[in-house]
Amino acid sequence: MTTTQQPQPSAASTGPTSTEHADETRSSPGLTKEDLIRRWYQMVLARKIGERWFVLNRQGKAPFVITGQGHEATQVGTVAALSAGKDWVVPYYRDLGVALALGMTPDELMLNVFAKADDPNSGGRQMPAHWSHKRLRMVSGSSVVGTQLPIAAGLAWAAKLQGHDAVAVTYLGEGSTNQGEFHEGLNFAAVQRLPLVVVVENNGYAITEIQAKEMAIADVADRAQAYGVRGAVVDGNDLIEVHRAMQIAVQAARRGHGPTLLEAKTYRIVPHSSDDDDRRYRTREELDLWRARDPIDRLRKHLLEARILTSEQADELIAKAAEELRGAEAFAAAAPDPDPASLATHLYADSTTPSTSSIP
Repeated sequence: MTTTQQPQPSAASTGPTSTEHADETRSSPGLTKEDLIRRWYQMVLARKIGERWFVLNRQGKAPFVITGQGHEATQVGTVAALSAGKDWVVPYYRDLGVALALGMTPDELMLNVFAKADDPNSGGRQMPAHWSHKRLRMVSGSSVVGTQLPIAAGLAWAAKLQGHDAVAVTYLGEGSTNQGEFHEGLNFAAVQRLPLVVVVENNGYAITEIQAKEMAIADVADRAQAYGVRGAVVDGNDLIEVHRAMQIAVQAARRGHGPTLLEAKTYRIVPHSSDDDDRRYRTREELDLWRARDPIDRLRKHLLEARILTSEQADELIAKAAEELRGAEAFAAAAPDPDPASLATHLYADSTTPSTSSIP
């Protein structure tokens, strides 16, 4: 792999674009000091859970895992601009941080990876990281990438038709923007001026393929112009910048100004999944370059410099996250497995389902 093919460590380094780029101020309306500490803790906890999932896989306790280490600022920062339980969220498989920040507990996340009966995502039926939570209005997507966008557009349309003050948000990787469903969903949302925010977590790779082999443009958000919607590019490793851009997009959607295509430039510092060997397609030097821009370290540095948090307090929160994870793992490991007799539940209608003739 040549240097020119490697994803660059800056949202602005991709050259001029007609989409908007966030400025360099270090504040975001709606984020208090307490919020920043809480969101940093969520990033730390999401990282620790993702790392533990990989260990469980190697121990033979989880047959397959897929995580988002490196994406935490994008995931937590966007959720910080939402109203949990009011707005609709259709995540994709890498969005462990989205699920956690939205309100899914570590216990529930560990129930998911162990495929336990009380897993709120699917009762142990789906593969890990197919997120779903009724109370949080988080809707499960398909394993087929890109299909979540039409679902989110439908949720946004329903909210608009019903007069609800809710926004629909969906997440996807940049590779998914090359799928037909991306065009169909975003075009429909644009025509109907739906309250939809499409968050593209651009980590530079569609599994093993670099962005230069995926598309002929530097910024996915440039595609917004073709649909007549707003596009914005942000540094996805900067939680404050991400939150500020997401807040603008959500407010625009609530006010009836239609969709936003928000592209967050980030990087996954782990293989695509537990079945992937990323040494086949990227160098260790490239990985080290992005590890130096770790979003968790970056926000910690800001919190320390702004005297929002002391080094000792940060270390205490890291230890707290580790302890919370240990408790969640022990809880989930001891939880009951699904009853084999329930295998067909939710697959076929049961005897209590009313016939269509009985519906007035």
